[in-house]
Amino acid sequence: MFPDRGWTKRDVAEHFARCGPGALRGVQDRPTMLKRWPRGVAGDPFYTKRAPKGAPRTVDVRFPSARPGTMILPGSVADVVWMAQMNALDLHPWNARVPDLEHPDELRIDLDPTDGFGFAHAREVAATIRDLLAELGLVGWPKTSGNRGIHIYVRIRTEWDFFEVRRAGLALAREVERRNPLATTSWWKEERRGVFIDYNQNARDKTVASAYSVRHTGLVSTPFRWDELATIDPADFDMMAFRDRWDDVGDLTEGIDAAAGRLDRLLELVAADDERGLGDAPWPPHYPKQPGEPPRVQPSRRRDGDGG
Repeated sequence: MFPDRGWTKRDVAEHFARCGPGALRGVQDRPTMLKRWPRGVAGDPFYTKRAPKGAPRTVDVRFPSARPGTMILPGSVADVVWMAQMNALDLHPWNARVPDLEHPDELRIDLDPTDGFGFAHAREVAATIRDLLAELGLVGWPKTSGNRGIHIYVRIRTEWDFFEVRRAGLALAREVERRNPLATTSWWKEERRGVFIDYNQNARDKTVASAYSVRHTGLVSTPFRWDELATIDPADFDMMAFRDRWDDVGDLTEGIDAAAGRLDRLLELVAADDERGLGDAPWPPHYPKQPGEPPRVQPSRRRDGDGG
C-alpha cells in the first residue's frame, strides 16, 4: 500500500484493528464511501459510492440527484477491517446515520489551507472556531486531517435537515471570516487566500475522512485535545508512529455522542446573514440548483455586469 515505506495491506488492517473502537465510532451506522487504492498510494485511487458485492452490511440511500442507491453501512470493527481489505485507507462516512438519514447528527468544519499557507495557519483559524463554538454553547472535537488541515466535528441533535445544517455551517464560517483575516469562505479557488472553511462538506452525500483514517500521505487523521492545539504536529503521527499515540491517550472521540447540541444560535447567524443580503453561497457543481443560491459562475468567466 505504501511502496516507499514498505507498509502492506496487513499493516493497514492491523492499524484499524488496533484503534478499532475509535475508527468504528467515526463510521458506525453511517453510509460510507470507499476510496480504494488498488495499486497502493503509488497509483491513483477510485471512489466507490455503491456497495460492492460481498459488502457485510448495507443501507439504501438517496443521492443528491434523488437517485436511489445502496451504500456500505459499517457496524463493527470487522467491517472496518473489511474496508481495509478492499484497499481503503481513509474512510468517508456521511454526517447522518441510521435510522434517520434525512437529518444530520454532525456539523463538520473542514479547514483547508490554500497555496502558501499551512498547518500553522489552520491552527490559528481553529482557535477562533474553538472560541466561537464555546460562545454558541457547542462542543467541537478537533483532529488533524492527515495532511495540512484540521477537521472539527460538532455533534448536533437530529432536528434539522441537510439544507439547514449546511446553511448553519456557512454562517459559522462567515462569522469566523469576520473575526480572523486568515479565514476565507470564497468558493472559487482563484479568489481564496488563507485557510478555506469548506462549508459545502455539510451538503448531502459529501464526506470527510473520518477519525483514525490513514491518508495517502501515510499520516493518520488524529484526534487531539484543544489544549494540544498549539503544539500538535500531524507529521508526528504516521501510521507506525501512531501506535504510541494510541497507547498513550486512547480514543479521544469517546464521549462525542453525549455532547450533541442545538443549532438555534447558529441559525440566528443565518438570519442575520440574510438581513445583510449575503444569503446562500454556491453549491458544488453536481448538485441541483438550490433556492436562493447565487449564480455558479467562475470569476474568470464573468463579464462586466454579469451576476456571479
